[in-house]
Amino acid sequence: MNRTIRTALTAGVLAAALGLGATVQATAGTPRTVSGKPADDITRIADFYGAYIDAVTDEDSGDLGDALRDHYLGAGFQKQLDAWEEANHANGVLRAQNVPLAWKVTDNGGTATRTEALVTLTWSRNSTTTLVVDLNRGSREIVRIAEKGAATK
Repeated sequence: MNRTIRTALTAGVLAAALGLGATVQATAGTPRTVSGKPADDITRIADFYGAYIDAVTDEDSGDLGDALRDHYLGAGFQKQLDAWEEANHANGVLRAQNVPLAWKVTDNGGTATRTEALVTLTWSRNSTTTLVVDLNRGSREIVRIAEKGAATK
């Protein structure tokens, strides 16, 4: 198989696996496009997870991760998250002790006051976790993160 086709196929497989909205052509170097809208709740959740995972991956001190949590998460929810982390000895945003290889955010409906998204975190080829994330439409803050299927209070 020639290098151009192999590169295009590899890019297509990666785009599909990561849930990217990229169009892959049979040429090397096909550009990918990621878009969003500041007023869109799903974009906001995706922006948070993308930036937060980058911060946790890149920083040893945790200052940026903490700043992102302060900006995107409701104050009351941050207290609940701190308690969850203390009890579970894990990162409450990721619901894990490590950092995922990839993430995908999918609209899951909502109510008049909340937007619900499913955040799928990919840990390895055969391992994912799906989180349910609620954003308060009025405050534009994340007010709940829970593993899909987990009981909530």
